[in-house]
Amino acid sequence: MNEIIAVATITILAVISPGPDFAMVTRNSYSYGTKTGLLCALGIAAGVQVHVLYTIFGVTLIIMSSPTLFMAVKLLGVGYLVYIGFKSLTNKIAINTSHNLSPISAQTSLTAFKTGFLTNALNPKTMFFVISIYTQVIQTGNSQWLNFSYGVFISFVHWLWFSLIALFFSSPLIRNKILKYQFFMDKVIGALLIVLGVSLLFFNIS
Repeated sequence: MNEIIAVATITILAVISPGPDFAMVTRNSYSYGTKTGLLCALGIAAGVQVHVLYTIFGVTLIIMSSPTLFMAVKLLGVGYLVYIGFKSLTNKIAINTSHNLSPISAQTSLTAFKTGFLTNALNPKTMFFVISIYTQVIQTGNSQWLNFSYGVFISFVHWLWFSLIALFFSSPLIRNKILKYQFFMDKVIGALLIVLGVSLLFFNIS
C-alpha cells in the first residue's frame, strides 16, 4: 500500500508541475479548440508509455550508460521543442473562432495527437521521472503485470490532468479572452517552449 501511495503522490506532483506538456496543451487548446487540446493530451499520455515500456524492458539501461545515446535523445527533444516554439513565436495567422468551430480534419487530429506524443516521448525529463519511479519506488520483485499497471496509472494521470487543462483553455470564455491577445500569448508560449527545450541541454542523469 505504501508503494501505491508513493507512486500516486510522486506522479501527481510531477504531472501538475509546469513544463513542455503544459505549454503545448495550452496553446493547442486556445488556438484550435477542445478536440485538438484533448487529442494533444491523449498524445502526451501515449508518449508516457514509450518511457514505461523501454524502462520495464531494460532498454533505458543502455541509454543511460551511453552518454552519446543520451545526448542524442536530448538533442531530438531540444530540436522538436525549439522548432514548435519558433513556429509559435513567429506565427502571423490570426485565429477567428467563428471559422474554427467545425470538427477538425483527420489530418489535423493526427497532427494534434502527434504533437502531444512527440513532446512527451522526446522529453528526457519524463524519461528520468519514469526511471526514478521504477528504480527508486517500485519494488524489483513485482510482477510484470503490476509494473505495467503502474505505467497505465502514470499515463492515466497525465491524460486526466492535461485533458482538464485542455477543457479549461478551450472553454469559450477563457478562449475568447486569450484570443484577444493571441499574438502576445503565441509569443509567450513560443518563448517558453524554446527556453524549456534549451534547458534540456543542461539536464543530466547524475
